[in-house]
Amino acid sequence: MIRMILLDVDGCLTDGKIIYSEDGNETKAFNVKDGLAIKSWMKLGYEVAIVTGRKSEIVRRRAGELGIRHLYQGVKDKASLVEELLTRLDIGLEETAAIGDDLNDYKMIKNVGMGFVPQNGSHYIKNIADTVLEAKGGEGAVREMIEILIRTNAREGDFLSMWQ
Repeated sequence: MIRMILLDVDGCLTDGKIIYSEDGNETKAFNVKDGLAIKSWMKLGYEVAIVTGRKSEIVRRRAGELGIRHLYQGVKDKASLVEELLTRLDIGLEETAAIGDDLNDYKMIKNVGMGFVPQNGSHYIKNIADTVLEAKGGEGAVREMIEILIRTNAREGDFLSMWQ
């Protein structure tokens, strides 16, 4: 059973584009379908962590909106951080799934129980991931991953009953 999901941001929760306005402000676009799935996953009693290499106030805000308690930004060594987090929460690597799209996600994807990569992720990550998703990053890839995990955990009835 998967109890924890680890989410990369750029290229997974977003399409990977970073847009700067004339005055230097950064913008990102998040998919509302991913957000609904993340909130549903947590309502089922599971954990979520955002683990990203960049730092952004936008990501902090989005994590807050979704109620994600575990937010780690500016992470250089994702695998080490994940091991520390899982030890603290008493969750095994085999009980953990992760989504990542590029080389900085390599060890994180390789070490967990189930690794996912968006359709437009690096071929290096596609080669080690358990599942290459149909959706691209920022276009519902996280939603697709969560729906797979809900079925894997045999919780589809519970998931659907939230909305019936």
